[in-house]
Amino acid sequence: MKKLLFLGACAAVLAMSANASVDKGQKLYLKACKSCHGNGVKGAAMNTQAGWDKAFANGAKTLIDKHQKDPKAAAYFNGAFKGHAGDLHDFLKEYGSDSGNVPACG
Repeated sequence: MKKLLFLGACAAVLAMSANASVDKGQKLYLKACKSCHGNGVKGAAMNTQAGWDKAFANGAKTLIDKHQKDPKAAAYFNGAFKGHAGDLHDFLKEYGSDSGNVPACG
């Protein structure tokens, strides 16, 4: 019984921390990406969940390369993005076009 209770508590903590990174990713998206890609609903729907996994594979090389022509985007992707990539990936994948999920705000 104690093991079952412990496993349940661990699952709850993991679920909350996963949601926290999605929330953090949404805030980062609104700050760094919204000006070019629109609100979070529009931006996340630019790709499927598998598509977001592919875009963020290999250190997000595909995504970084696509943004190099815009100086403002290139500065972000060559700097702060590296620390934000995981949270942005979680947000975009959570609300990808095939997810059936819609972000509450933005």
